[in-house]
Amino acid sequence: MVIETTILLLAIVAVIAVYIVLKAAKYLIVNSILGLILLALGNIIFKLGIAYNATVVLICALGGIPGAIIIMLLHVLGVAF
Repeated sequence: MVIETTILLLAIVAVIAVYIVLKAAKYLIVNSILGLILLALGNIIFKLGIAYNATVVLICALGGIPGAIIIMLLHVLGVAF
């Protein structure tokens, strides 16, 4: 009886942990997609000429909207990209 109760409690804790992780991941995914869209729109509208390489996409995917803005600012200032 003790083993079954322990397994049930562990399963409940695992379900709660997965729910929290997926809930947080939803916001990260939305922010990443919006950052990539912002970078693409900024590139098209302002004709920035930022090349889409692995570094730019990774910064934009991890940083989201602030990452895209930083990439565009660094490009306009001539520091990088």
